[in-house]
Amino acid sequence: MLIAVTSLTLIATCLGLILGIAARRFHVEPPELVSELEAMLPGSQCGQCGFPGCNGAAEALADGLAPVTLCPPGGPALALALADKLGVQVELGAMGEREPTIAAVREDICIGCTKCFKECPTDAIHGAMKQMHSVMKEACTGCGKCAEICPTEAVTLVPVAATLGNWRWREPAFA
Repeated sequence: MLIAVTSLTLIATCLGLILGIAARRFHVEPPELVSELEAMLPGSQCGQCGFPGCNGAAEALADGLAPVTLCPPGGPALALALADKLGVQVELGAMGEREPTIAAVREDICIGCTKCFKECPTDAIHGAMKQMHSVMKEACTGCGKCAEICPTEAVTLVPVAATLGNWRWREPAFA
């Protein structure tokens, strides 16, 4: 038994060293522009933009394959910052100002199917099979993927409650 444990430990150590050396030897630095664009994006990896995470979106922006208005959670402020960084013009008319929302679970109709938390990109929904699910408000980005997949429509998007940290004046309506 001791020989088996020792031999497996040695094998795992050798393979770990080989992988560590290979990771340092063959590491490829992303272009500086991609790194800067990725740092500007929210980092929630929600996929609302149609790309696999914020890194994929940053690569598409750097290559000119995506518009600067691609990030719904970032809103118009992010679109303007991305346009300034890339030196392009941006039309925000179609984007509009979006009210921040988070997911909420109606416990009276939740059947505990677990589809919502398997779909959540930020792991903001917790629960177990045939148990109630709950949403961690701090982690929810309001992407809506959970609400789309819920078979009983127990998950809905609700506006974020106004607190001292997120309250702001409404824009005046001009006639």
